[in-house]
Amino acid sequence: MMNTSSKWRLLALAKNNAAMNMAIDEAILINCSKGKSPNTVRLYEWLPSAVSIGYFQNPQAEVDLEKCKEEGVDVVRRITGGGAVFHDNLGEVTYSMMTSEEERLIPKDILRSYQIICGCIIEGLLSLGVAASFQPVNDIVVAGRKISGNAQTRRLGMVLQLGTILVDANLEKMFQLLKVSDEKIRDKMISSAEKRVTTLNEELSKKPSHEQVAEAIEKGFKKSLGIKLAKGKITDEEMTLAEKLSKEKYANNDWTFRR
Repeated sequence: MMNTSSKWRLLALAKNNAAMNMAIDEAILINCSKGKSPNTVRLYEWLPSAVSIGYFQNPQAEVDLEKCKEEGVDVVRRITGGGAVFHDNLGEVTYSMMTSEEERLIPKDILRSYQIICGCIIEGLLSLGVAASFQPVNDIVVAGRKISGNAQTRRLGMVLQLGTILVDANLEKMFQLLKVSDEKIRDKMISSAEKRVTTLNEELSKKPSHEQVAEAIEKGFKKSLGIKLAKGKITDEEMTLAEKLSKEKYANNDWTFRR
C-alpha cells in the first residue's frame, strides 16, 4: 500500500475555456504517467460556459450547436464517457483527480473507486453544511436529488476522475442548449429535472462563493484520502503540452465531431 502521508499537488481554482480545461487534465495525466508530475487534484471553472459531451457521443444528436454558437457557449468532447453536460460558469465548480494505479489508493474495481473518490466530495460538502451521499454508479445526491455528476477514465496506468459540483443551476438554459426540439417536452424535462437535481444555493438557502466550494473540496480530499495536499502550479512542460493538445485536439472539429 502507498504511504498515505505522501504529498499530492493541489492546483487552485482557475478559469479556462473548455478546450484548455480538457487539455490541461490530459497533459497532467500524461506527465504523471511518466513520473514527471505528482498525483494531482485540480479545481476549475469554465469561461465561457460550455457543453461537454462524452467520449462516445455524437454532438449533432445531443447538442443544439446553433444555440450554443448564438449564446457563446463552447462545445468540447471529453476523454471520459457519460452524457452531455452543461457547465455554467456562474453555477459550477469542477474538480479533476489524477493518480497512478500503482499506488493502490484507488481500487481497480470501478464502482468502489467511484465510491472512494466521490467520498472526498461528500466530505467537502459536509464541511459546507450539506449532507450528501453516494448513489451508484457515479452520482452524489442530497435526499435523492443529484448535486454532482462524475466520470472516470483509466489510461497509461493512471486514474483520471472529474466531476461537477452544482453551486446553482439554470435548467432552462441547459435544456435550450441540449437537443430538445419540442417546447412541451422541454417544459416537462425542466420540471422533471427540478425534482431530480439540487444545488448548494438551494440546500443552503444562499449561494456560496466558488472559492468557498473549492476550499471545501480540498478539505474533503485531505480528510477522506489521508493525503497531504500542497498548493502547486502547472509546470511549464505541462502547459506546453496542454496548449498543443488544446489546439490540435480539443479545439479541433476533427476531435469534437468524430464518430
